[in-house]
Amino acid sequence: MIALPYDSIGLGKNSPWKIVMIPNDIIRIKRNKREIPAVDLKQFIWEYSHQQISDKDMTKLLKAIFKNGMTREEIFALTESMIDSGEKMDFSFLSNYVADKHSTGGVGDKVSIILGPLMAAAGLAVPMISGRSLGHTGGTLDKLETIPGYRTNISLDEFRRNVNDIGISMIGQTEEICPADRKMYALRDVTGTVASIPLICGSIMSKKIAEGIEGLVMDIKIGNGAFMKTIQEGKELAALIRDIGENFNVKSDIVFTSMDQPLGRYAGLWCEIKEAIDCLRNEGSDDTMEVTFALGTKLLLQAQIVSDENEALNLQQQLIESGHALEKFLKMVAIHDGSLSDIASLHTLHLPKEETVLSAEKPGYITNMNTLLIGLAHCELGCGRKKLSDNLDPTAGIEFYHKIGNQVLEGEPLMRLFNTDKEKLDKALKLLKDSVEIDENKLEHHLILDDNKAN
Repeated sequence: MIALPYDSIGLGKNSPWKIVMIPNDIIRIKRNKREIPAVDLKQFIWEYSHQQISDKDMTKLLKAIFKNGMTREEIFALTESMIDSGEKMDFSFLSNYVADKHSTGGVGDKVSIILGPLMAAAGLAVPMISGRSLGHTGGTLDKLETIPGYRTNISLDEFRRNVNDIGISMIGQTEEICPADRKMYALRDVTGTVASIPLICGSIMSKKIAEGIEGLVMDIKIGNGAFMKTIQEGKELAALIRDIGENFNVKSDIVFTSMDQPLGRYAGLWCEIKEAIDCLRNEGSDDTMEVTFALGTKLLLQAQIVSDENEALNLQQQLIESGHALEKFLKMVAIHDGSLSDIASLHTLHLPKEETVLSAEKPGYITNMNTLLIGLAHCELGCGRKKLSDNLDPTAGIEFYHKIGNQVLEGEPLMRLFNTDKEKLDKALKLLKDSVEIDENKLEHHLILDDNKAN
């Protein structure tokens, strides 16, 4: 047994030393559905992140949390421990409102790549730490890295300078930010404990709070292609996000959006960067822009740049039409050493060698899209990883010709699949065979969900 100074683990200064607890004692508390004292939970996580508690013992605790949940105080302590395990960004020197956005993940969700530059053009400071593909959902970092030269792995000093100089920087999680979360997440991924709302909230919010933000908007995806299948699950997550935000003085707003069908015209890698640029050129699909503007409205209201929703929508449309949002995106690409010449000739970059089409087997209206299946096919094409060592194919993706509510004819193309690997292309096509349902009756689809529209 060893003694650790409270200061070194963020436990306060009233008592200078604490004898390290026996891990099984803490695990037993949670297994018995009791609340772990905050001081003990913080110490447990500190010791784990410093290799003084084993993966085996942490797995036991994670499984007990997965089974029995956590109280609000435990979640606050968990989040604080993750934040304090690494460096916290400080943008208090900026006069701009500092904010970020997070999505629970979807298929074709390129909103961050549009929204970040759009908010920077509106005068916000946007330090955005993004993630990679997870399961059937795409990753913003993977998409950005299809821009030749774009560096997502930069120092925190460079990250700060970028945000200060142009108002936005989009990077991956560094070793300095929330290392305890990174270590615990890797363990959760292999122990079947990812789908725990308290652990999800702690993981999300620790990284966002460590960015030094004042405000956050959360896009909680609901539906067959989302991790949250029902609005009730989404509301449980939203309540926790708001509570954590309030506890750490971060304004948090929630938008519930449907993932019962892919978002936008494309799902993939480079093809989503192209679509994001189209959106910034005022040539975006209606559904992508609806989600983008809904999230942007929340942030503009938080920042008090606008006084109501109509003003927020008008400002965002103006920033798109004037080219100011696109200009911010190009400045971000350049400051990250991305190739602007390749952006200028975007339609000739990463051209796929293979493609095929999924066609309608009968006439009627599209009434359902199995977005989970579409996401798995998108991963099979080369847009996502089945294991960490998998290489991604920047040429891969899916183009969607029709969505729910559209009328189609027998034999009419529904989706176009493309990549550079014929074998993977054929496997993806087989996965998609039953992904679209067609009926004689038309069905309405609502993208932005509320209590009246969500089941």
